[in-house]
Amino acid sequence: MPIRLICLDADDTLWHNMRHFELAEKALERMLAPFAEGPAVRDRLNAIETRNLPVYGYGAKGFTLSMIEAAIEICGDALPPDAIPEILAAGRQLLAHPVELLPGIEETLEALAERAPIVLVTKGDLLHQESKLAASGLGDRFSGIEIVSDKKPETFTRIFAAHGVSPEQAVMAGDSMRSDVLPALSAGAWAAFVPHDLVWSHEATDAPEHPRFRCIASLAELPGWIDQIG
Repeated sequence: MPIRLICLDADDTLWHNMRHFELAEKALERMLAPFAEGPAVRDRLNAIETRNLPVYGYGAKGFTLSMIEAAIEICGDALPPDAIPEILAAGRQLLAHPVELLPGIEETLEALAERAPIVLVTKGDLLHQESKLAASGLGDRFSGIEIVSDKKPETFTRIFAAHGVSPEQAVMAGDSMRSDVLPALSAGAWAAFVPHDLVWSHEATDAPEHPRFRCIASLAELPGWIDQIG
């Protein structure tokens, strides 16, 4: 059965994202160096992020709040008075960094649009994701924009129904096994994993053994796989 709907992730699938969070983490490590080793700071931050996800959700704002909590937990009463302003400044940089497209994205989107309508499916802070999409210049490439708090099987079921396709007529591609691949497969769709050099530990999990799953080296391989499915 041919593919009639293509769903794409945004962060680290269309444009760089994790590299900016990495810079913020390194800045936090430098701030807290007198109180803890770098790996300990990262471990504490990761634990706090995981704890806060149900409350703050995904995105730079929740990450900034988690950095503040990490600094308070690590330093206690010895927290330097300038630490919070420095962390807030790092958070503002996360919200204002330029959008850098990954190589070949525009050409790949043109090739995909020849095959089926494309829907952007991304999670995170609504305002930040909207601003990144606007800065990317890719907005008119998509037949639909879905900015969601999380990606679950029911998220994809709703999207497929809204666009009038059955799950087996849809494919999802992205850099997160947990958020892009597994829920799309559970919803009955095809799913392509596009690895990125930087992976957030929360998004990492084992690849499934599934007939509708494919790992591709870059998004540029997606049109060819879609042709094979059809």
